[in-house]
Amino acid sequence: MSSMSLNPGEAVKDVRVGDFDLVVDLLDGRTISVPLAWFPRLLHASPAQRANWQLAGAGFGIHWPDVDEDISTASLLRGIPAPTAS
Repeated sequence: MSSMSLNPGEAVKDVRVGDFDLVVDLLDGRTISVPLAWFPRLLHASPAQRANWQLAGAGFGIHWPDVDEDISTASLLRGIPAPTAS
């Protein structure tokens, strides 16, 4: 298992969830935008559930308690969607 070093600038500054995309602003000024289809729990959540997010993992992750979704900035930066059920 490889270890991944975390850059402080890769921590979450802000999160916006629209009807079709997830947009995450990082502390270093970058903005990551990915299709909401990558995260089915968020895709099917209500706007209120999508808006209810919390920082997780010392600021390197996002948690949506209403839909039990967790996303890390590392996975967003690497372009990794949520795993699909087999």
